[in-house]
Amino acid sequence: MVIQENVRRDGDRAIFAEPLSPVRHIRGRGSDFRSGDELLPAGRFLDPRAVVAAAAADLAELQVYRHPLVVVLGTGDELAEPGAARDGADRIPESVSFGVASLARQWDAIAIGRHRLRDELGPMQAAAESALEQADVVVVTGGASVGERDFAKAMFEGAELDLIFSKVAMKPGKPVWLGRARDRLVIGLPGNPTSAMVTARLLLAPLLAGLSGQPIERALSWQSLPLATPLEECGSRETFHRARRVAGAAEILSFEDSSAQKALAEADLLVRQRAGAPALSAGDIVGILDF
Repeated sequence: MVIQENVRRDGDRAIFAEPLSPVRHIRGRGSDFRSGDELLPAGRFLDPRAVVAAAAADLAELQVYRHPLVVVLGTGDELAEPGAARDGADRIPESVSFGVASLARQWDAIAIGRHRLRDELGPMQAAAESALEQADVVVVTGGASVGERDFAKAMFEGAELDLIFSKVAMKPGKPVWLGRARDRLVIGLPGNPTSAMVTARLLLAPLLAGLSGQPIERALSWQSLPLATPLEECGSRETFHRARRVAGAAEILSFEDSSAQKALAEADLLVRQRAGAPALSAGDIVGILDF
């Protein structure tokens, strides 16, 4: 068989511009894949190339993971919707739930609800019941300390909350917790914005990745970079510093307060420092994670 591009027609005759090649341009059966071959391993993201391969196998349907459904519950009497906090001296804009919902979408979940709750146990319990009926993962922000009106865990007691862990020896974010209630996962994040977003990146992101069929390593892909700025020795808790990538190095941000939000927007890296680690100099290699 000769490809059409190499043939010129002259009436009823076929004229070949070049000598015929031994190549016959016929694909042999099974030359690409055969019956029983694995085309797409479990957990493979269905990008456009994967979709082509699946369709080429003459499959009308595929078994896939669905997107996890997430409800975010922000707690605190002091919180007000952005744009309304200026109306009260004792109010602050509620920002964390917006960031957590955005992070959930970034990791292939669907944020189906975002609710701001006052520190009143009855209404909080009702909100918890509703969230558990709708979502695969319920995220609670704030209310995890020891104050008499911190009801983040108490709001799920009627749903028989079973804690998997109640705090983590990390900085920022020690109060973060995880549990199960009525076969749903419930994760409690700190109320401070930086603490909430750091713990969400380190714990919620891999949780959502796993639930959506992705390898956990995609969410926790640690790499190495030299430090652009020195670090003091680490205390008793593993610390995750906010940093930015500058000229191929990690520059630690100068203001790392757990409530910082301008600095949070500037950070694009987390720098990991083990508990009890010695001081580090500029140029030393550290573990970094895209933030």
